[in-house]
Amino acid sequence: MGTPGQDRIERRLAAILAAGMRRREFIALVGSAVTWPLAARAQSGPPVIGFVNSASADGYAPLVGAFRQGLKETGYIDGQNIAIEYRWADGHYDRLPGLVADLIGRRVAVIAANTPAAPVAKAATTAIPIVFVSGDDPVESGLVASLNRPGGNATGVTNYTALQGKQLGVLRELVPAARAIAFLVNPTNPLSKPNVRGAQEAAHALGQEIRIVDASTEAQIEMAFQAQADAIVVAADSFFIERSGRLAALAARHAVPTMYPFREFAAAGGLISYGVSLPDQFRQVGVYTGKILHGAKPEDLPVLQPTKFELVINLKTAKTLGLTFPRSLLARVDEVIE
Repeated sequence: MGTPGQDRIERRLAAILAAGMRRREFIALVGSAVTWPLAARAQSGPPVIGFVNSASADGYAPLVGAFRQGLKETGYIDGQNIAIEYRWADGHYDRLPGLVADLIGRRVAVIAANTPAAPVAKAATTAIPIVFVSGDDPVESGLVASLNRPGGNATGVTNYTALQGKQLGVLRELVPAARAIAFLVNPTNPLSKPNVRGAQEAAHALGQEIRIVDASTEAQIEMAFQAQADAIVVAADSFFIERSGRLAALAARHAVPTMYPFREFAAAGGLISYGVSLPDQFRQVGVYTGKILHGAKPEDLPVLQPTKFELVINLKTAKTLGLTFPRSLLARVDEVIE
């Protein structure tokens, strides 16, 4: 039993709802009853996490599993004490504003977002905490004020390390006779320009000819492997990640040695990869999301930077292409897929 004042408000709300009061008027009335903790009563049930990604669910299943593992490490299990609302853009970045707006309308407790989705979420809300995995410099892009003191409502993990130089160097070590190397990039990705710039700067430093090849459709990916290039470096992009098997098959069919940005490509049959561990990054996003649900503020959680880099080779694919890994390269390999 509440106080007489609370009882009157409850009876008034019941009458208004029975009369079909509009939602915004209901919220206004609730907001005016500042001394009554109605919001806590109304938000019954487990907290809801909004997970928004520019790719598709099928291609990201292992990474979603890593995200859920991170949540579990902080005591949260989907379907028990939390709920997760997934939103996938399926490679159509223009859908992201609508997907983010939908999650905000559902009043999610936290938004977990990948690179293209995070800036959209940041621009759409200053109230809902955002945990991102970012492929660019989150300070330069405006997601945070600094890595150690993010400020605002966003924090997360960055894999921004400008690895194009290392990837080109390793590929040339494997294919020293390569004269022209193509850099495959998705032009619809907001990171395409800095990725291209990084690849061009790395190639110039190595004295390597590089050709920029755009691909944002299946047909363009097919054409990229038909281009006159001695080898290919694939840019980090969610569109390519979910097509890792397709890219590996095309590289084998056209006998093009190809360097990939993540282990998932080598596991799918790609020749070689060098980059950060994506599952570990998504696990860390899950951990940070759980910490925020426990009461931590994004501004107090420093942006995490990658400390682990994986050089992975696929021996079966190398044999198919007639390539032999030099001993100097094998000595640095973190994993061999046979």
